Amino acid sequence: MSDDTAVALDGAGLPLIHARGLTKRFGAFIAVDAVDFDVQKGESFGFLGPNGAGKTTAMRMIGGVSPVSEGTLRVLGLDPATHGPQIRARLGVVPQQDSLDTELTVRENLVIYGRYFGLPRDECKRRADELLEFVQLSERANDQVDPLSGGMKRRLTIARSLINEPDLMLLDEPTTGLDPQARHLLWDRLYRLKQKGTTLVLTTHYMDEAEQLCDRLVVMDKAKIVAEGSPRALIAQHSTKEVTELRFPVGIQETLDGKLDGLAERIEWLPDRVLLYANDGEAVSVAVHERGLRPETTMVRRSTLEDVFLRLTGRTLIE
Repeated sequence: MSDDTAVALDGAGLPLIHARGLTKRFGAFIAVDAVDFDVQKGESFGFLGPNGAGKTTAMRMIGGVSPVSEGTLRVLGLDPATHGPQIRARLGVVPQQDSLDTELTVRENLVIYGRYFGLPRDECKRRADELLEFVQLSERANDQVDPLSGGMKRRLTIARSLINEPDLMLLDEPTTGLDPQARHLLWDRLYRLKQKGTTLVLTTHYMDEAEQLCDRLVVMDKAKIVAEGSPRALIAQHSTKEVTELRFPVGIQETLDGKLDGLAERIEWLPDRVLLYANDGEAVSVAVHERGLRPETTMVRRSTLEDVFLRLTGRTLIE
């Protein structure tokens, strides 16, 4: 490794990821359209958006497995086009689909993967045991992979991605398809990694996941970044403090044209409910009833990232 490469990998004073005008084309199709972002050391950074927004494509460029069409991209201070192997040696990657070796035991999946990075076998075994304890799979160490639940397989995939003690972890939809208990356990493990100073970059279309895990995120839609900031800042900028959700009996919502006007800063009409955005949701609820309207249910809640996305794109994230 050259001295310049060693300095770049250390990344002192530089963002771990730096992108300007980053673009990816597949023929005439633009998958990522001139996006700008930086990821700082120790940060948990998210790409939030619906399927097809360009999140995974951006991650593949960061991981050095998909070449950049246009723009500037630096990862750990290096250009993926010329220093791909050096970058990948310092990455931990959790793909959308688990790619575990089903012919090996849980522990062997870690040990053999560690050997790909040139680690001594004894060191691989030591790290494997530590990581299995970290992801709460020590009791399954000698089991085959196939019988594991989906949540266990995701935890094993995360453990495997940590075997080389990476500077940067890329997690593509880490909890898609998992039940709530498995998702929360994974969130806990990822939060602990963040506390240890590991830099996390993740894609998700789950708003609660982004709120739980991300210090900062970008919202992507149709290959572009449409908003950037912390979850709290995005909510403050693009929504109101509270939301009043109204559900009416079948056939009634269609007759409400104009009857809710003036009650909120903004009104979203969804197929099954009406959302009224205001800083005082209880006052909105009272005003609705004062107008003689009788919803079946009324719920006042705080604004979320889902509301931000509705404001930015006019549709929900999960497609």
